[in-house]
Amino acid sequence: MPRDFTPKVVTANALIEGDVVYLTVDDQWTRHLSEAEVLTDEADADYRLLQAQARADEIVGAYLADMRPGPDGPEPTHFREDFRRTGPSNLFHGKQADGLGHA
Repeated sequence: MPRDFTPKVVTANALIEGDVVYLTVDDQWTRHLSEAEVLTDEADADYRLLQAQARADEIVGAYLADMRPGPDGPEPTHFREDFRRTGPSNLFHGKQADGLGHA
């Protein structure tokens, strides 16, 4: 029996900076998970992923990440995605240095 489709976002890493990025409704890349487009239809999610993967001059490693609704937008359902959105694992670099750890 097939599993129900869970909401997803398209995520990748910015090609130059390496930051985690998320695809928005208006086809922009954002570093803020709260601004990501939440995909609730499997066919739409697959199509958006293909569109993102074609943008190899901007990003690398695009994939669909499972999410759940939260009070401030999508929230990761897996530890890996929660960890990715907080920035590098060594302190005082990137989002952590900017005080944006859970943006």
